[in-house]
Amino acid sequence: MFTFRQSFIYAAMRTKLKNNETVALVIRQHWFVLVGPWVLALAGIALGIAVGISGWSYGYLIPLFPLGYLGFKFIERKNNLWAVTNLRVIDEFGVISLNSKESPLDKINNVTYEQSIWGRMFGYGNVQIQTAAEIGSTVYYRVEKPKELKDMITHQQEEYKRSQILSQAQELAKAISTTNRGQSQSDVAAEIEKLFELKQRGIITEEEFSDRKKKLLG
Repeated sequence: MFTFRQSFIYAAMRTKLKNNETVALVIRQHWFVLVGPWVLALAGIALGIAVGISGWSYGYLIPLFPLGYLGFKFIERKNNLWAVTNLRVIDEFGVISLNSKESPLDKINNVTYEQSIWGRMFGYGNVQIQTAAEIGSTVYYRVEKPKELKDMITHQQEEYKRSQILSQAQELAKAISTTNRGQSQSDVAAEIEKLFELKQRGIITEEEFSDRKKKLLG
């Protein structure tokens, strides 16, 4: 269930979702990335006022540069977001040119995050995603709620693997049901799904799974 804030961010996404794809989490860089530009803007305003008062007629133009930089960083943060779906992790970024790249869940090998002292105090950190060799490693810097992002990616990976297993079980059940007329397809599918679940959880071994599958084949 999306919060109002998450729904607002989701509405700002530019990447088109695939069929049967749902968004589980949308997140941006932490507001802390705007602290420096805000300080620079305030300093520029103060300097412009001081210079203007001193008599230089163009002194009031000085704040335009830091304010323009603040506006640029604000738009940059607005366009820089990550979305975790049931199929992939989407990274959108860019101001003048808008870019998007993705990491399929089945290609992600490991997800880690780190937080400095300041990061723990204010709730931001870096998240690293290690993917297949041809894709490499990607680091998301100064992400708000990095642990939540890491945990959501891991959770969606587990759900993706589970859905793949169940899909394979259903396909196998169809094949089995054509050779085993004594059982309905739904019964066979249910049995195969149970076996896959047990094997995935480590309750039965690969050999035990194969033996029970052979029994279902008759």
